[in-house]
Amino acid sequence: MSKLETNTIDTVSGTANLTIGGANNTGSTTIKTNNTNAVTIDNSQNLQFNSGFGSVATAYGVRAWVKFDAIGTLTIYASANVTSVTDSSTGTYEVNFTNNMPDANYAVIGSPPGGLIATANQQFPVYFSENYATNTFRLSVRQCDNDAPSFASADGDPCFAAVLR
Repeated sequence: MSKLETNTIDTVSGTANLTIGGANNTGSTTIKTNNTNAVTIDNSQNLQFNSGFGSVATAYGVRAWVKFDAIGTLTIYASANVTSVTDSSTGTYEVNFTNNMPDANYAVIGSPPGGLIATANQQFPVYFSENYATNTFRLSVRQCDNDAPSFASADGDPCFAAVLR
């Protein structure tokens, strides 16, 4: 086994790719800090890192996220890996991915619009997602009213969603 010690690794040209590993690397690649494993890419190409929890573990990143206004004309404030959000009906939106998910086994988390909360009237928003596909999912917002009682579709601003896999 060879050992290379250096303070800096740089490319020959500022725009060239820097490759660590290569065709003969069938194991994992590890970066250490303070002689402790900090980042590893294993032989299955899983990114693993220690983010202060005491051990290196696989990272499950956000594959897509979106923040949008659903009142009136739907407007996307910001997003990543989301090409569009379609307003299907009041409180129902189709979120479309720029790059497809590898399968439909992902989780959607979100936060319903705070503007739908009316504690004096015992009203609060509820989020749920459904119709998972590799290229899209449906996000629905409902306003639960304990006084009515009702569970009505509602548009809101802002709406948030993130996809984890």
